[in-house]
Amino acid sequence: MVDSQRSNRMLMVEDEAGDARLLQLAIRQSGFSADIDHVWDGYEALDYLRRAGQQRQRAPRPDLIVLDLKMPRLSGLDFLALIKQDGDLRAIPVVVFSSSLLETDVRSAYELGAAGYLIKPADFQELISMVRILGEYWFTLVRLPHND
Repeated sequence: MVDSQRSNRMLMVEDEAGDARLLQLAIRQSGFSADIDHVWDGYEALDYLRRAGQQRQRAPRPDLIVLDLKMPRLSGLDFLALIKQDGDLRAIPVVVFSSSLLETDVRSAYELGAAGYLIKPADFQELISMVRILGEYWFTLVRLPHND
């Protein structure tokens, strides 16, 4: 059952502007409602989650993190390892959203605590369908802890 007083908040960690725009568009067209914050890499995501810096002091805690793996500066796997070791952040579910088909990436993501691993589809309609299912699962079916 959906908590009608709760706003669904997603943090998208994606370094490719085109992929970020497509994912945001697919979310809007998928029919589920979520407030989406976007950061460009793992370091920005850590700052966001830890509310570091003047601009991030009031950053809301996301209900779900959608994470790209292949990013400059701090890779998605390194980011995942860091937040899953952090007692304040480890409960936030992280779904990897990557173009990598490598079994080593899939295995590593799960071993580091990913809640799921999705392959970015090439077709936009498939992306909308995937995002709809993702939203229904995480924001309708699953009970998530309340954020502070």
